[in-house]
Amino acid sequence: MRIVLCYPVEAKHKLQILAAVAPGDEIVDAGQERIAEEILEADIFCGHAKVPVDWEAVVRRGRLRWIQSSAAGMDHCLVPPVIESDIIVTSASGVLADQVAEHTVALLTAWFRSLPVFFRGQQRHEFIRRPTQDLHRLTIGIVGFGGVGRRIAELLLPFRTRILATDMFPVDKPAGVAALWPADRLDELLAESDVVILCLPLNPSTRGLFNAERLARMKRGALLANMARGPLVVTEDLIEALRSGHLAGAVMDVVDPEPLPADSPLWDMPNVIITPHVAGQSRWRIDNMTDLFCRNLRRWYSGRPLINYLADKRLGFPIRGSGVPIWGTPEAED
Repeated sequence: MRIVLCYPVEAKHKLQILAAVAPGDEIVDAGQERIAEEILEADIFCGHAKVPVDWEAVVRRGRLRWIQSSAAGMDHCLVPPVIESDIIVTSASGVLADQVAEHTVALLTAWFRSLPVFFRGQQRHEFIRRPTQDLHRLTIGIVGFGGVGRRIAELLLPFRTRILATDMFPVDKPAGVAALWPADRLDELLAESDVVILCLPLNPSTRGLFNAERLARMKRGALLANMARGPLVVTEDLIEALRSGHLAGAVMDVVDPEPLPADSPLWDMPNVIITPHVAGQSRWRIDNMTDLFCRNLRRWYSGRPLINYLADKRLGFPIRGSGVPIWGTPEAED
């Protein structure tokens, strides 16, 4: 078979680790430069194409059998032709959970302890004590309780927070989480939460979910944290909710559009912290991604269930509790 890669794979991954798992197969490191053409001749694709790919042509070619995404978000490849095809798709859900959760805590603590205010003061050589707030003992609402959402909850529980969560498949509630509700109780979560953290996939049902109407249902003075995908939030409506004072602030690793235009009001709002989609970065990211791909390659060759298999490609994430091995759980171990 021909395995085409499109993630920042290093020589040690391609020539040693992957070659040992797939000794008889051709492994092509296409990179972003060649992926659009190389994917047409792939039996297996592992990666995340950030350049335009003619997915309709890929499906029409009829050669590609399996997509292993190197991202948790699947909007880069789950276009209608792929969804409607027989191509098997597996995600990287949970592989970057440690890093995204760590980044979430960093943004939250920076906001509550007014670190941007003090950083600006440092640049002006000011030693002025200014007010700060507490993250401890707040009610945290996590919208989307997959691998990332669960890891965020684990890191925030030592702050003595009350954790509420909603999910389409509300199963396996961790002991420390106060409530895990079905997705149709989202508005109830919003009304109770001091902080709302978005960990949802981007699909037709979640795009623009946080519009003016839904933002208005959040508790007045709450903080919105978007750690998932920018288009979950209607940017113009968020700006208005911040300007009106209904929301106290927003911290975001993702925005819409990306990159955020230089003239966007969000840049200059003192109650907003923006990072440029870096939450998933880690010195171990490529090692962990290669580990997942190797585990799934061994399962592919032996006919075993694939880790993070998307039983319903329209959802864009593996269904917890359905019997699918989920990364980070015992059933996903070799």
